[in-house]
Amino acid sequence: MQGNSTVGNKRGKRRRQRKEEREEELLQQQEMEEMESGTIEVTEFITANDLAEELEVGVNDIISACMSIGLMITINQRLDAGTIELVASEFGKDVKFIDAEELVEDLVIEEDAEEDLKPRAPIITVMGHVDHGKTSLLDYIREAKVAEGEAGGITQHVGAYEVIHQDKKVTFLDTPGHEAFTAMRSRGAQATDIVILVVAADDSVMPQTIEAINHAKAAGVPIVVAINKIDKDGSSPDKIKQQLSEHDVIVEEWGGTVQFALVSAKTGQGIDDLLEKVLIEAELLDLKSNPDRRADGVVLEARLDKGKGIVANILVQNGTLNVGDAFVAGPCFGRVRAMENDHGVRIKLAGPATPVQLTGFDEMPQAGDKLVVAEDEKTAKEVANQRQQIRREQAMRKTKHMTLDDLSRRLALGEVSELNIIIKADVDGSIEALSGSLQKISTDEVAVNIIHTGAGAISESDVLLASASDAIIIGFQVRPTAQARKLAETEEIDIRLFSVIYDAVDEVKDALEGLLSPELKEQMMGIVDVREIFKVSKVGTIAGCYVTEGKIDRNNPIRIIREGVVIYDGAIGALKRFKDDVKEVASGYECGISIQNYNDIKVGDMFESYKITEEKRTLEDVN
Repeated sequence: MQGNSTVGNKRGKRRRQRKEEREEELLQQQEMEEMESGTIEVTEFITANDLAEELEVGVNDIISACMSIGLMITINQRLDAGTIELVASEFGKDVKFIDAEELVEDLVIEEDAEEDLKPRAPIITVMGHVDHGKTSLLDYIREAKVAEGEAGGITQHVGAYEVIHQDKKVTFLDTPGHEAFTAMRSRGAQATDIVILVVAADDSVMPQTIEAINHAKAAGVPIVVAINKIDKDGSSPDKIKQQLSEHDVIVEEWGGTVQFALVSAKTGQGIDDLLEKVLIEAELLDLKSNPDRRADGVVLEARLDKGKGIVANILVQNGTLNVGDAFVAGPCFGRVRAMENDHGVRIKLAGPATPVQLTGFDEMPQAGDKLVVAEDEKTAKEVANQRQQIRREQAMRKTKHMTLDDLSRRLALGEVSELNIIIKADVDGSIEALSGSLQKISTDEVAVNIIHTGAGAISESDVLLASASDAIIIGFQVRPTAQARKLAETEEIDIRLFSVIYDAVDEVKDALEGLLSPELKEQMMGIVDVREIFKVSKVGTIAGCYVTEGKIDRNNPIRIIREGVVIYDGAIGALKRFKDDVKEVASGYECGISIQNYNDIKVGDMFESYKITEEKRTLEDVN
């Protein structure tokens, strides 16, 4: 009996423990729900019906709320961000806007557990000026390392290839220069880990090199400098290092953080050293990914093939992509029909940092679109359709980039604190003069930030950089190319062309002066002595006055001064000459004045009439 009672006690104790644990969990859950209940997560341009569901109210309530702010909407009308925030605040909720790509829970890329992560190959882009040996360097690495490691291949198919160095895999992206690089970056595709900047030792740091540095900095990617052609006569690596330091690329030898290697793409000298430094840089980045999950990656390039249909070059970044997987890339969806590696050989699966050529898209994806594998084709189709609707709406109400004309409006809204400018001119001297003049007009309140300069026509690359960094392009004695002009129209980038340097400076100066808040100045209009007091029932106290200086205007504010101290600041209720209401009374005349909401007036008081004027400030005033 005693044994049974002991067992019963233990069970009872365990039950109580479990009950307490459950209650505690429930309490925590309720607290979390209460914290989150104040915020809803939505994308921009959702319908009134969807917003009603999110806010857990009837759709008629949403329509009523919109009508109260003067907006007539229908049940299926898509609302912009401002309207959604206003309506949500009516129902006591905050709004957190998320990207269309984050919208569908079936496609949420979960955080990987630390133990599931495995090291992956670094992804490298080679950039630099024309004729500095980018292609030769790539060719040498490809041929030498492919022969050595019997891995990797040629870039004809995929636009990316793999090489093996010291038993470690490195993936090289064969991008068509920096335009694609920035375009992909500006669309948010984190495709590249490290940039190899190729500079010829027998030449100097050229405009395209500077452009490449600016693009890499804008993308926040580490640079490894390869000083090429060191086997040639007249090569001067120190001169290159000095010129690079002028653009904030300071090599380790000179106390900076940028690694460099002296190489020759012709003889192969220093190539191993370069790859070694790339691997060191990759180790510092500690690149890891989880191969054992649904894949996600990025579209590098897409084209229409006569025999295969839509073919896209994909770089797998996480997980493993298998033949037959249903996927979504931006507003496109599909199923992996076939994959080829960089040899053009068919493969069945591709792990992290692997470039593949993929067929199976329903529509042409864009370079830079994020590719995510879905659970099934139905989910992929639903997500793609939803994104298409949102993108269509966004295209219709596309947000405008910065222009000089709307600069002051956007600063007033707190959207901009500095003006980003890209300068292109016919000669280097003009660039120096123009950038110097523009930087001089910066102040503490409004700043000019020159993010890129270069000689020559305004190219597509300049427009893409302007789009990524919300900049204005100023052309001095140069014109945009036809492609750049078209792209600027599409991206809505402001290009200003000038032939006189002072015109350019004046226009930017005017735009910046528009940003300055005006100076408020007080101007004294007239002084009045109070000589008599009349108390009138239902009206209050009326002061019998004499205007000693200036004139009194009924519409100007007034101060009451008693023994040199201001005791009230307000407005005139009525101004009379004898029995007539008048607009103003000049010096040397008598008048009757009543003050709005104030009756404590005494003989001997003095009234001071004044007005506030706004004076436009100039940049010189600020300085």
